[in-house]
Amino acid sequence: MNSEIPSLTSPELTGLDWINLAVEHRQALLDKLPDNSAALVSSGHEQIRNRDVEYPFRAQSDFFYLTGFSEPDSVLLLIKKQQVKSILFLRPRDPEQETWQGRRLGVERAPKLLKTDQAWSIDELDEQVPPALENIEQLYFSFSLLDEWMAPIQEWLSLLKSQVRKGVTAPSKLCDLDEVLHEMRLFKSPQEAEALRHAARISVEGHLAAMRHVRPEMYEYQLQSALESTFMQYGSQKVAFNSIVASGENACILHYTENSDRIGDHQLVLVDAGAELNSYAGDITTTFPANGKFTAEQKALYELVLKAQQAAVTLIKPGVRYDVPHQTVIEILTAGLLELGILRGKLNKLIEEEAYRPFFMHGTGHWLGMDVHDVGAYKINGEWRCLEPGMLLTVEPGLYVAPESPGVDERWWGIGIRIEDDVLVTEEGHEVLTQGLPRSVAEIEGWMAEHNVHLKTS
Repeated sequence: MNSEIPSLTSPELTGLDWINLAVEHRQALLDKLPDNSAALVSSGHEQIRNRDVEYPFRAQSDFFYLTGFSEPDSVLLLIKKQQVKSILFLRPRDPEQETWQGRRLGVERAPKLLKTDQAWSIDELDEQVPPALENIEQLYFSFSLLDEWMAPIQEWLSLLKSQVRKGVTAPSKLCDLDEVLHEMRLFKSPQEAEALRHAARISVEGHLAAMRHVRPEMYEYQLQSALESTFMQYGSQKVAFNSIVASGENACILHYTENSDRIGDHQLVLVDAGAELNSYAGDITTTFPANGKFTAEQKALYELVLKAQQAAVTLIKPGVRYDVPHQTVIEILTAGLLELGILRGKLNKLIEEEAYRPFFMHGTGHWLGMDVHDVGAYKINGEWRCLEPGMLLTVEPGLYVAPESPGVDERWWGIGIRIEDDVLVTEEGHEVLTQGLPRSVAEIEGWMAEHNVHLKTS
């Protein structure tokens, strides 16, 4: 284990720095909002898994971004009027509930610890919000949460409109906060980039553990345990998304998460998984042979995907359109499939007709940050936007030859491959955050021969 990787308790990743960063985020958001406006952001609610058991709670990313706080049933209200205010509504202290359900920060401690101007019990939301919205012109909230917000907002606006003879006006414009806040989140600050760098490093260690412990005849979920326990040993308390551990033809299912099959001797294993650190995500995909050796067909397809992936990464720099790496991947994969005889015809026509789509049906990447498929527009006014410093994206081409693919020699059937890295756009070009994984066929086979605990003893 690399002792240089900090845990969640390391001072550079926790505590006051994150609260101060949230304060900076709040101020930056307020600077972008018009005068005489307000914004509402919710942490979300616990969800029942079965009977009286809840799913593990994770605060909504927008809320954590602006507060550094992760309790359920909390609401942040930002007011930009003559005097800017941040008001937090949260669960009050309750000794009996805390005995059963866990500690709460409480109203009294919140302003000092979270650096908000005021704090109220969440039970007082309907009482305190309407006066705060008096004579506010524009009210911002996430339109993706219309179901959550419309009933209370309608009630608050009706109450304010009933006071018109007292000179009170209600907000006359309801605006989508996502358009402003998500554009902010697209650009990572140096502190956020460092958190993402650590999440990536922990994710790398998890994938190395999977390569170290894989063996034929084990179950996919057993390999998942080696992966995710390593995340935790290195300080990540959560996975960034449901881990994919797909052997053989299961790898041809893009979001396969059952992880329930036995791993065959000559099968490839595709692992798509990432650690989460302080709500920031890693996202890596590795593909490797269960027995440490690629077959000829597996090697040919793997080297083709790796060629496309490395070519796409080299293109990432400021000023490059977001879709350019993807178009390059399409050209390389199509040419390779043509050379291998999986596709037949003229290259340009095959690309034009999207003949590659049965074997490569997804994009080459996505934004990465607090959400694994992070927020931020990909196009501006209908045109692909250009990359800028501070953006973080994945690069993840793949090839998937499903069993019984029509017109394809059966020796290729059931091979699924994806290779994914996390890439930060910098002033000079890019930084691959997920360094340290063996990637070429020779590197993987050599690394597994040396480090896989089962191959070493066989």
